[in-house]
Amino acid sequence: MLRPLRALLPNSASPVFFLLSKLLDIVLLPALWLVALLVAALLTRRPARRRKLLQITLLLFVLGTNGGLSNEALLAWELPPVTLTALPHRADAAILLTGITSVGKSPHDRVYLHEGADRLTNALWLWRAGRVRHILVSGGSGAMLKKAHTEAADLITLLHLAGVPDSVIIKEDRSRNTRENALFTKQILAARPELDTLILVTSAFHQRRALGCFAEVGLHPQPFPAGFLSTDRAATPDYWLMPNVDALSRWSQLLHEIAGYLIYKALGYL
Repeated sequence: MLRPLRALLPNSASPVFFLLSKLLDIVLLPALWLVALLVAALLTRRPARRRKLLQITLLLFVLGTNGGLSNEALLAWELPPVTLTALPHRADAAILLTGITSVGKSPHDRVYLHEGADRLTNALWLWRAGRVRHILVSGGSGAMLKKAHTEAADLITLLHLAGVPDSVIIKEDRSRNTRENALFTKQILAARPELDTLILVTSAFHQRRALGCFAEVGLHPQPFPAGFLSTDRAATPDYWLMPNVDALSRWSQLLHEIAGYLIYKALGYL
């Protein structure tokens, strides 16, 4: 059933695939849906249809800004935290996936991190705690139109500032998506057979897709979720009743990740 769909979708290395992934970010914005519904309500000449569109907009706004509802959805999707004691005594390498830097901010004399920076700090924590021997940083350029400095290079700069020596760091700077993270990491590990036990450090909401990609190429790292979007469940009334505009962003990230997971599944990447 998936084979016809697989034939219609571009390969992960294709520029078309990269462009479609960027467009998906826009399409899955709940805020965009709200604007589209409001515009449609303003343009329609039928009062009954206008009333229906406004009702749908209001319902979407109420549900979309409910922090408790978005948090429960994230808790169901994100992989749970892993304690340090649950990890191997000392793994050979932590695979740190990028996707947490901003290249469009000036001046370009520093590294700008955005949400999800816990990926970096957690990988550093693992090395400082003596839980890993190496940190393999995987990620190329996230620029769509021009070649920019790679995310791997940016994160390695920060690791150097944190005192991590070159002998500990392994760089993979060609990948542009999770599928390629797995493929190019496997190529590096094939030349380094001493790197056997692995820990995968990426955002909690991204761990499902990342683990599936790595398993598909024959790698089975221990997950170490970081950069949680969810919080602990609260028993107070404001958890469910207090509107939270950030919830719209959370829904967007979650919907994007679920869509990405399903597309990767259809393509046979998981």
